[in-house]
Amino acid sequence: MTISPTLAAVIGAAPIPRTEVTKKVWEYIKKHNLQDAENKRNINADDKLKAVFGGKKQVSMFEMTKLISGHLS
Repeated sequence: MTISPTLAAVIGAAPIPRTEVTKKVWEYIKKHNLQDAENKRNINADDKLKAVFGGKKQVSMFEMTKLISGHLS
């Protein structure tokens, strides 16, 4: 998959399979402690992820997958 510049700021710009994209985004979320403490299904976005998530401060895991796919081609 080819990665958009916005998503590349989070996981790097090298083309990788879709499954690896999701893994790398989760690595970033865990590294920066962005999983919501009360509801683990929600992701609290920092500035880089907020750009990927279309400006949303918080998204669910399921919504996150949909939003990320818009940054792949």
